[in-house]
Amino acid sequence: MKPASIFKQALRLINTIIAKYLMRNVLVLLAAVFIVIGLVVFGNQLVLVIKESLRQGIPVVDLLPLIGFKMIRDIPLILSLSLFLAIILSVSKLYKSSEAIVMNSLGLGDKHLMVFIQPITITIFVFILFLTTVAVPWSKQQRSMIMDRTENASEFSFIKQGEFQEFKDGEIVFYASKVKDSNQGSDQAMEEIFIYALAGGEPIITLAKQAQKYTDATTSSVYLRLKEGTRYHGFPGETNKKILNFDLYDLQIIDGEVQRSASNYSKVEGQGTLDLLGSNDLKATAELQWRLSQPLSVLILSILGILLGKASPRGGKNLGVLIGVVIFILYNNALLIAKSTLERGDSIPIVGLWWVHVLMLLFILIFYFYRHGKFTHYLDKIVDKFSFKDVSNAK
Repeated sequence: MKPASIFKQALRLINTIIAKYLMRNVLVLLAAVFIVIGLVVFGNQLVLVIKESLRQGIPVVDLLPLIGFKMIRDIPLILSLSLFLAIILSVSKLYKSSEAIVMNSLGLGDKHLMVFIQPITITIFVFILFLTTVAVPWSKQQRSMIMDRTENASEFSFIKQGEFQEFKDGEIVFYASKVKDSNQGSDQAMEEIFIYALAGGEPIITLAKQAQKYTDATTSSVYLRLKEGTRYHGFPGETNKKILNFDLYDLQIIDGEVQRSASNYSKVEGQGTLDLLGSNDLKATAELQWRLSQPLSVLILSILGILLGKASPRGGKNLGVLIGVVIFILYNNALLIAKSTLERGDSIPIVGLWWVHVLMLLFILIFYFYRHGKFTHYLDKIVDKFSFKDVSNAK
C-alpha cells in the first residue's frame, strides 16, 4: 500500500475519532446548559402562571397544561442558545487543553470543526423547525382556548361562600350563603342565593333557596339551575315591578356559541403554517418568516460558535461565552424589530426578516477573515505595494 494511501486512511480515521469526541462534548454541554437555563426560565414561568391563576381564577385542572404550553413556546429559543453556548465551550475546551493545536498541525481547522458538528446542528435544526411550525402554534392555540374559556367561566367557577361578589364589571352581584364544590368547581351546589343583575338598564333581583350549575350536553351552554325562588323585575316598591315565583329556573351563565367560537382560534400566532403560506397579510408573512428564522438562526450561530470558541490557552476565561450571549441577544432582538417593522408595513416582505440573517452572515465572514489574519495579510500587501511605488518615485 502506498504511503499516500495510508496517510489518507489514517487522516480519515482521525477525523472520525475527533468528530465523535467533539460531538460528545457538545452533547454533554448542550444538556447541561439546557437544564440550567431551562430551570431558570421554566421556574420563572411556573411562578408567573401560578400568580396569574390565582388572580384570574384559573381552575387547577388547567394549570399544568398552561405551564406545559408556555414551556413548548420557550423551548426553541432556549435550545438554540444552549447549542450555541455548548459549541463555544466545546471548541474553547479544545484550545484551552492545546488539543486544537495538535489538530491544526494535522491540517484540521475551523472548517473541519464546522463539518464535525453538522449532525448535531442539523438534528437540532429539524427539531426546532418542527417546534416553530407545528408545536408552538398548536400550544398557543390551546392556551388561547383555555384562557378564553376561563375568562367566560372562571368568575362563576369560584363562588366564595358568604361573600357578595361582583362579576361582569359590576353588572352582576352574586351571593350564596353556602357553597359545596366538586371537580374543581365545575359542579357547584349552592344554598340561599341572591343575584342582582342589569338587563337593558332594568334591575333584576333573583332569590332562590338552592342552585346547581350544569352544562347542557346539546348546546354546550352553562346554566345555573335555581330552585324555589322569586325574580323581581325592578326594585321593590316601584309601581311597574314584576314578580315571578318559580320552582325551577335556568339562568344561562355562558352561551354555548361563545364557547365554540373560542375554539375557532384565528389569531396569527395560532394559525397553521400552511395557512400562513397562502396568506397575503403582512402579519401572517411576518409570523411565517419568524417561524422559519428561529431554526435558520441555529445553522448560522453554529458557524459563529466555532469562531468564538477559538481562543488562546492564556486568553480570558469564557470570554467567547460572554460575547456569544451578547451577540445572541442582539441577533434575536434584531429579528423581533424586523418582525414588528414588517407587521406595521414599514418593510416589504422580500426584505422582511431576511436582512438580519444576511447581516449576521456578513459579520461571520468578516470575523472569519479577522480570526485567520486575512485582513492583516491583505493590508500588508497593500502597504508593500504603495511603499514600492513611493521608493520608485523617489528614485
